[in-house]
Amino acid sequence: MKRIIVLAFMAWAITLVAGNAMADSIAGRFGMTGRIGFLIPADNDFNDRKLETDAGFVGGGGFIYGIDKNLAAEIDVTRTEFGSNLVSGPDQGDFGITNISLGVQYRFMITPQQLVPYAGGGLDILLNDYKRENRTKPDVDTVVGVHLAGGIDYFVLKQLALNAEAKAVIAPEADINQPGNSGHFDPSSFSGTFGVRLFFN
Repeated sequence: MKRIIVLAFMAWAITLVAGNAMADSIAGRFGMTGRIGFLIPADNDFNDRKLETDAGFVGGGGFIYGIDKNLAAEIDVTRTEFGSNLVSGPDQGDFGITNISLGVQYRFMITPQQLVPYAGGGLDILLNDYKRENRTKPDVDTVVGVHLAGGIDYFVLKQLALNAEAKAVIAPEADINQPGNSGHFDPSSFSGTFGVRLFFN
């Protein structure tokens, strides 16, 4: 995560000294993305008690490939952890989600330009976990969901772009199982991230 923050800082610094950079189409180009931001999760329940969940940090990265001028395929892996508590009550432990996200985006690019907005969607494999306040770890099912995303790539150089993205994940509830206790975990969420894309060709 420290590396992502350093890369983001370096990219912003380059922006201050770089002139106007016009981005070519990413058709046939392969890139790597690093991102960090915040995530707002859905509320959950365990042992017949409603749990409020806190906002958490999310970070990770992945790869992007330009299929043609307007279409790109993307795979991202992100990790987030966030706390939970009873309504107006004590801490109830931490939930975690590792999201393996497979998506396609449509890039609104007609001519070479520095600012490229995009919208997309895809499938999310959500690996969920829960560590209670007493350090026990109930079993939480893995589920498959979908996402909708929108964002902007700002090309500082032909090979380097700054990225901002908003993403909503919709998924079914996962069962939480522990001897004598059970509940449901909703991995649906909304996130906002900032990052850097580096293209290799």
